[in-house]
Amino acid sequence: MQGSLPDRPVRQFSWTTPPDPLDHPNLFEGIILKRVVAYLVDVAILLGVTGFLWLLAILTLGLLGGIAAILTPLIPLAYHTILIGGADSATIGMRITGIHVRRIDGGAPDYPQAALLTLLFYASMALTGLLLIIAFFNERSRCLHDYLSGTITVVNIDPSAD
Repeated sequence: MQGSLPDRPVRQFSWTTPPDPLDHPNLFEGIILKRVVAYLVDVAILLGVTGFLWLLAILTLGLLGGIAAILTPLIPLAYHTILIGGADSATIGMRITGIHVRRIDGGAPDYPQAALLTLLFYASMALTGLLLIIAFFNERSRCLHDYLSGTITVVNIDPSAD
């Protein structure tokens, strides 16, 4: 059909142990920078959504202020959980930068695991963003929230290319 989007490739990964960066360097090439850029894209999207919500609260002369106050912290949690737990296992920023999240066994994370990953990420950010630098000191560039939630973030590749 003309003008339609191409089908998304189905990513079929499975491994019994996480891939070794020496054997599969393409899975981890530039992953830290890609994660940072992806998060900045996601922050811009979230700021736009919450900004619009607060604009509505102002335009309604505060009638939606209570709802906006309740929804503001829930929006990022829902955004990350729904998108990481969804079919692509990636937020919009992750899709743009060409990365996605996998369970440590190679499968796609489900919604509870995505929620855990999201909560742990925001908890580590609330405590100190310095917890994220653990990614510089391990071979798979995993952050503390990745370890605790049993996930790994990798670059999108064609599985038949390995």
